[in-house]
Amino acid sequence: MENVKKWYLSKTVWGALIAISASLAKVGGVEVDAGMQTELLNSIMTLVSAGGGVLALIGRLSATKSLKA
Repeated sequence: MENVKKWYLSKTVWGALIAISASLAKVGGVEVDAGMQTELLNSIMTLVSAGGGVLALIGRLSATKSLKA
């Protein structure tokens, strides 16, 4: 595989984690339907994307060397 991404950018990984969490929540008496799981996945992916942007900006602003075109 040449195209590699971080594990936390994978919708499959997040979908699996949400599905596992929903199953565990059901055992605890909390009902999480498929629609709610989809909403959670979309929200998490948005937060991860925003977090990546913030980290990139912080990295650029704290860099000690300038960029060259």
